Amino acid sequence: MEVLEYGPHAWYLLKDGQQLYLDVNCNHSFAYYGFTMRLNSDEAAKYRRRGGPYLDELAHAVQYSAPGVSGSRSIYTDRLAAPEITAEVNNAIKLWLARG
Repeated sequence: MEVLEYGPHAWYLLKDGQQLYLDVNCNHSFAYYGFTMRLNSDEAAKYRRRGGPYLDELAHAVQYSAPGVSGSRSIYTDRLAAPEITAEVNNAIKLWLARG
């Protein structure tokens, strides 16, 4: 698992083999949490075409849909990565940040 790109204070893009994961920093007035999801083939293709600006848009959509809030009707809620993937993502981000 490695960090490929990041949007300051908003998201990290990571790669594990052929899989791309987006870790979004969600911040609501009452909650702050990370939300990690695997990019689907359509999202991955849009990223390859448009790069970081597409991830800015996708992260914004995830953030404002509030997928981690109880009762949310976010279309992203069911895409939350498994806990072991989230742990790998968090470790990769920590290592990346430590390298500066």
